[in-house]
Amino acid sequence: MTAFNLKQHPIRLTGAGKHDLRSQFGVVPYRVTDEGKTEILVITARDNDRWILPKGWPMDGSTPAEAAATEAFEEAGVEGQVAPMVLGLYSYRKAVNGDDLPIVVTMFALRVDKVLKDWPEKRHRKRKWLSRKKAAALMKEPELAEIVRAFDPGALKH
Repeated sequence: MTAFNLKQHPIRLTGAGKHDLRSQFGVVPYRVTDEGKTEILVITARDNDRWILPKGWPMDGSTPAEAAATEAFEEAGVEGQVAPMVLGLYSYRKAVNGDDLPIVVTMFALRVDKVLKDWPEKRHRKRKWLSRKKAAALMKEPELAEIVRAFDPGALKH
């Protein structure tokens, strides 16, 4: 797994709409069980039952990793330590205001410390913990599946 460990700075969106950037930030929310096995938390998309990982648009004044952690809270109801190291990138196409836009998603790892019973998007999503292999098999985007399959929490610095 190739990873980059760079100091992140908050993004300033002055004069640019977040949709103009065509980039998103996401997390691989994970926990390590008492048996030493890594589990990944997957969630459903808002508009269907397709399994995905939390992701969203850049947020003014937040670093990419902070924005990704905020999305994990809002979409999956989890809190924890996000590693500033980039796990990888994947791309997909998204319909936005009638346009079919190419989106590049930068992924970070989030060690889940707290699973909330109530969270902002609870009524719109389901969530479940899976092995890396099972979570990767559910990902529609091949690059994201590879990020999940190759994920190694032992290589992270939180």
